[in-house]
Amino acid sequence: MDAILGSLIILVMSLAVEAEMKNGFYSTSCPKAEAIVRSTVESHFKTDPTIAAGLLRLQFHDCFVQGCDGSILITGSSAERNAAANIGLRGFEVIDDAKSQIEAICPGIVSCADIVVFAARDAVVLNDGPGWAVAAGRRDGRISLSSEASSLPAPLDSVSVQRQKFAAKGLDDHDLVTLVGAHTIGQTDCRFFSYRLYNFTSSGQPDPTINAAFLPQLQALCPKNGDGLKKVALDKDSPAKFDVSFFKNVRDGNGVLESDQRLWEDPATQTEVKNYAGTFRGFLGYRFEFEFPKAMNKLSSIEVKAGTAGEIRKVCSKFN
Repeated sequence: MDAILGSLIILVMSLAVEAEMKNGFYSTSCPKAEAIVRSTVESHFKTDPTIAAGLLRLQFHDCFVQGCDGSILITGSSAERNAAANIGLRGFEVIDDAKSQIEAICPGIVSCADIVVFAARDAVVLNDGPGWAVAAGRRDGRISLSSEASSLPAPLDSVSVQRQKFAAKGLDDHDLVTLVGAHTIGQTDCRFFSYRLYNFTSSGQPDPTINAAFLPQLQALCPKNGDGLKKVALDKDSPAKFDVSFFKNVRDGNGVLESDQRLWEDPATQTEVKNYAGTFRGFLGYRFEFEFPKAMNKLSSIEVKAGTAGEIRKVCSKFN
């Protein structure tokens, strides 16, 4: 009951804020803002294509703590980005680059929070994913605490825990599975899943849900007592393309993170995975392309500061 009430409160607050946000929010005050973010993301992507997944993850981690308010961008020993759950976050330099260019022509107009959301959308497009209109008008928050990052989903989370964390933000099972689909272009470190390969639940054996043909491939990538920081693609088949193969991997026991593979064990989330994985590749692929933008817009509306709340930072990494 508390979770339902919390979700309703978030929904009401989100609807009130959305009334102050709109597509083309900067069309008059800073008409080049979105184009500058897009060209900046493209520039960094040409040098390092893996930055796209980093920018997408950055929005997710920002919105799940204090809402979509740029709190993840603040530096400092007790700031959000220093939390254990945010280890390995990337893309800060892209946001800073875009912000400095925008400040040069439109000082004090465009929030860092909006830049994060624009950049995530542009990153998906660069990986052959869908584009979508982003309602803007978010303002930057004045709080960033690493102690609040416990609300973020984690690689070891069961589906019930993932469900609770998403529901607390007004997101349902459909949103959960759809947003986790972002892992189609993601990477992770060996240290976050190697326990599944050698000593699952302290059994001295691998996780039995890992496909028998996939296990030796993962063990070769992440040898026992090997480099825990080595990067591994979360989608073994098309890691640079935004598509539905991630869901096919989960269906077939080829999920890398435990939290991803568990989606196949819960009846409700399994149904969602099946709907995306399917057999009619083209049709269902387009369905994911249709659903993902809707889920991202829902995510980007979480606990947004608008109107006179918060501030418009001059530099994204520090409060004014």
